[in-house]
Amino acid sequence: MSTNIFINKSHKPTEQNLSEKLGSSYKLWEEIKNSLSDEYGQLVEEWKYYGQKYGWSLKLFYKKRNLFFFTVYEEYFRIGFTFGDKAVSAIEKSDLPKSIIEELKSAKKYVEGRGLRIEVKKRSDVKNIIKLVGFKINN
Repeated sequence: MSTNIFINKSHKPTEQNLSEKLGSSYKLWEEIKNSLSDEYGQLVEEWKYYGQKYGWSLKLFYKKRNLFFFTVYEEYFRIGFTFGDKAVSAIEKSDLPKSIIEELKSAKKYVEGRGLRIEVKKRSDVKNIIKLVGFKINN
């Protein structure tokens, strides 16, 4: 399993760091942020350090609602969601790939909801992330 690139507590990631480490995947991250900003307005980014094992992750907020966690790996990134029952039900009826729906349905249910992590490496992943954010905001 890959590990987070940013594990040094004293070095909070910058946009330049992201661009360097993500390489061509940086454009996918920009596309997600720009699409979500166009659709929903101002989003708030908050970098948080989760310890030596997990390193830095970015939390993206819409108003005061946590949309997802963004974690950087070598040449790609991962988006982590938590969905409540209403959103899970809507996603199950959606046109998202069956693999995403099955992963979410089989995820362990916690008080805060079911978790889902998606590795973003190609353009079709971006479209799925944008759709999932829509479910998160609207449910």
